[in-house]
Amino acid sequence: MMYGFDMERALRAMRAELTNHGVQELRTPEEVDAVLGKKEGTALVVVNSVCGCAAGAARPGVVEALKTSTVLPDHITTVFAGQDKEATARAREYFKGFAPSSPSVWLLREGEVVFKLERHQIEHRSASDIAADIRTALQKHCNRAGVATA
Repeated sequence: MMYGFDMERALRAMRAELTNHGVQELRTPEEVDAVLGKKEGTALVVVNSVCGCAAGAARPGVVEALKTSTVLPDHITTVFAGQDKEATARAREYFKGFAPSSPSVWLLREGEVVFKLERHQIEHRSASDIAADIRTALQKHCNRAGVATA
């Protein structure tokens, strides 16, 4: 704890903001490969971050999109940049041709990137705007009926 700030507690809260809403956290390269390596169906991957735009727009936008979308991807996952470095590096290998970006949101269909929101598309935008972009992508690329999350 430095300067009265408990970083571990803050990181748990940042992780829980997604995992409490049904997002599967992938913390090792093996966990990433187990989900993304199949290259079947659709997978949403949130590259979480400690930055302000992750807290103010990315995480709340993802949660809002999941709660309000009429369709969902087959897999809803997250890796945490700067925290679970090996898992994040492995996830980024599935985003071929794109520079690393955190926070970011990726939608893969049959192993190919069909939608992305990179940091520059998240900064200075509202969570509702982010949610709308994600919902549109889910409706375009996913088939599984949406279910409200906790």
